[in-house]
Amino acid sequence: MSEEDDLDLRTLDDDELVLQMHDDLYDGLKDEILEGVEILLERGWAPYDVLTKALVEGMRIVGVDFRDGILFVPEVLLAAGAMKGGMGILRPLLAETGAPKLGKMVIGTVKGDIHDIGKNLVSMMMEGAGFEVIDLGINNPVENYLEALEEHKPDILGMSALLTTTMPYMKVVIDTMKEKGIRDDYVVMVGGAPLNEAFGEAIGADHYCRDAAVAVEMAKEAMQRRHNQA
Repeated sequence: MSEEDDLDLRTLDDDELVLQMHDDLYDGLKDEILEGVEILLERGWAPYDVLTKALVEGMRIVGVDFRDGILFVPEVLLAAGAMKGGMGILRPLLAETGAPKLGKMVIGTVKGDIHDIGKNLVSMMMEGAGFEVIDLGINNPVENYLEALEEHKPDILGMSALLTTTMPYMKVVIDTMKEKGIRDDYVVMVGGAPLNEAFGEAIGADHYCRDAAVAVEMAKEAMQRRHNQA
């Protein structure tokens, strides 16, 4: 980043800087986001406020335009990458202050499937929305999911597949959860290009998510329902 850019950001007041960060996130400008986060922290902002007002709100705007077809996957990945840069600074600070999380999610691509762009996008946008995300990566047998559920005690289990041949494995995982009596302990969300609403219902998932923006919306709603029930 040039010194002029540095001076530009520092000459903005807090409200202007937050709005500029929304624009920078939208444009996927990681260096500017890192700089903006540092400036707000220097000015005495709580890490949680930087997260929610600058980053989460910026990613919400990205998510809306992604859902509406104004932005596409490459642009959202850039925005999510910039977000991740800012999160790198904030995560240890948030841990220190015990900042609240919306919820916790374990996510992974199912056994036999090595596609991860969609899953990565969901992970980054969920984290950008204020969730703690444990990403299991690709090619996960049922044992991986069960171990992660036991270890991390998430609210949500997310499964992704991009092949018609690997889609049915999602049912294997859900059926195994039923056998072990733990199915109702988790909100199960599934997604991937070949899936649809009917498939999600047929295998016993709680939600089919056609894209990352929808996944975030459904996760928030699910957490709100859990909160209300509690």
